[in-house]
Amino acid sequence: MPQLIASVKGVEVKHVFLHKDRTTLGRKPDNDIVLDTMVVSGRHCAFELENVADVYLQDLGSTNGTYVNDRMVKERTRLHDGDVIAIGPYRIKYLQASEEPTSAFGGTQMNSLDPPQQHASFSVENGSSAGLEMPVVKAVTTFGKPGVCVVSVAHRRGGFFVTHLAGGTTPLLNGTAVGADPVQLTDADTLELGGTRLRFQLRE
Repeated sequence: MPQLIASVKGVEVKHVFLHKDRTTLGRKPDNDIVLDTMVVSGRHCAFELENVADVYLQDLGSTNGTYVNDRMVKERTRLHDGDVIAIGPYRIKYLQASEEPTSAFGGTQMNSLDPPQQHASFSVENGSSAGLEMPVVKAVTTFGKPGVCVVSVAHRRGGFFVTHLAGGTTPLLNGTAVGADPVQLTDADTLELGGTRLRFQLRE
């Protein structure tokens, strides 16, 4: 899932994965991301998640402004992998294709495995993120949009296996529904998650 890494003078202070449709940032404690300094407005900006990995930044009328790559943004702006957001003394790096090594329910996966001999990834085939590659590098990786369709992809000794974790929309693997029982993935499989089509790629 997309993530934000906030730092001050090169020291990481917050690391946040964007699960929700809308994640707010500001000084007030009711924000999803709280940066407690007076140069940050009470409700400073918001990050809006669309599709699998599209994130848009919206300044909420902050006093000191929100900057992306040293440019002040006043309109809703789509973020790109590696963009750096400046808010007061904070530098927040946006990473689009990073995956969280936890389940959709927030529990850390304790699975261990031998170093992988195969390299797997998903390639987005439709929508505004078409062409984006998302590597599968963890023992268990989650993909999808919370509340719509979330799957887990587990790397075991026998290969890569996909399971439906959460959401009201059933994922489809090559047109066939995926349930709670793991299904093994093979090279060039097509996985559909709530309207987003992903192509599985397996390389030695």
